[in-house]
Amino acid sequence: MEQYENQSNSNLDLAQFDDAFETAEVEEREFEAVPDGKYQVNVDRVELTRAQTSGNPMLKWTLRILAPSHKGRLLWRNNVMASNENIKWLKQDLFTCGLQLQRLSDLPGQLEQLLNVKLEVTKRTRGENENIYLNRRIVLADDVGAPGAAMDDMVPF
Repeated sequence: MEQYENQSNSNLDLAQFDDAFETAEVEEREFEAVPDGKYQVNVDRVELTRAQTSGNPMLKWTLRILAPSHKGRLLWRNNVMASNENIKWLKQDLFTCGLQLQRLSDLPGQLEQLLNVKLEVTKRTRGENENIYLNRRIVLADDVGAPGAAMDDMVPF
């Protein structure tokens, strides 16, 4: 079993919040899974990390739904880097977002360019596996002139 390392926050004193924490009410919520379909999303977060089971490098995406339904809900996509086929999918996803790299090793310094990119994605469930596919970039009128912005993908929101 993996253990969580409390690295940089060990000097935080949270005791000052103990009374408020003890009396705070918890609202139990259950969310149903976002149904399969096409969604317009915003890239909220991207991070390079390692897959928990294999330890392989992975690009982890957090996508916030903008439309047409389930606004505000989150979807996640993981690009695990374990094979040439995985790298091909990753390169295609980066290209879809308007990020064209010469070398994959340049990615860490370019992650910020992926933030706030608007995309059309498809969510598909097969058995217990949920897959998110990046279909195309959506360019808003405000984004014209942004790197990777194509006029034919302009969508008014």
